[in-house]
Amino acid sequence: MPSRLTEATRRAALRWLDELRVADVSRVRVLFTHHPRYADLTPAQYAEGLAWLRRTGMLTGSGRPVVEICDTELGTMEAASAVPQVRWSRAAEETRRAVGLAGEQALLRLLKHGGVSQVRHVAAQSDAYGYDIEARSLTERAHVEVKATTDPTRLVVHLTRHEYEVMVSDAEWCLAAVLVGGDGSAVSVATVSRRWLHSAAPLDQVENGRWESVRLEVPSHAIAPGLATDTWRLVPDALLPIQPVWASRPLVSQSA
Repeated sequence: MPSRLTEATRRAALRWLDELRVADVSRVRVLFTHHPRYADLTPAQYAEGLAWLRRTGMLTGSGRPVVEICDTELGTMEAASAVPQVRWSRAAEETRRAVGLAGEQALLRLLKHGGVSQVRHVAAQSDAYGYDIEARSLTERAHVEVKATTDPTRLVVHLTRHEYEVMVSDAEWCLAAVLVGGDGSAVSVATVSRRWLHSAAPLDQVENGRWESVRLEVPSHAIAPGLATDTWRLVPDALLPIQPVWASRPLVSQSA
């Protein structure tokens, strides 16, 4: 199983992904070695970040990134040890929505290609369902909440209170994490443990107050490659893009 990234390696990998959009490996290596802006990490840490990207398939043979980190995810990179500041902007919100929609559309294509007989994009109709996609076979049904990201180094999800409450009451609910590539395709698909989500959600502290959304950084032990409910593996792993990102573990029961 891939080991969890150190923070230094994660930061180095994100910087490689950012800079390799406009320059090749040799030029970026010179930049990291000589520019004072990047002097907080050592050449060895940059080398490990590059090696991790290659091991996980995040770079093409020519050294180009498979994923394109969006600005909202790059913005939190430099303050990983601190509580990130929440700064709303229309551009950032549009970027998040675009990544989210790309993840949903990519998963819809994979489900249909994988032979799921009935697939419905319920999020296109309403947010009231508490999930994004309804999938059915002759004997099984799944309600799939999709969380999409362009960051292969860690998995951060934002869960609303409504999504959480639907998860608790609906045994067919599952959370799919989709790593979105630069072309809008799914680079990797994984399932987040419902048991862990249930344990990680905050408790209401006072009678007249309640949380409405929560930001969760998902640990590796709560991430399993592939897409599955407790009883149904929706698409065979051979038909899904599964890269060793987020240090995911083999799939076991996801019961809440």
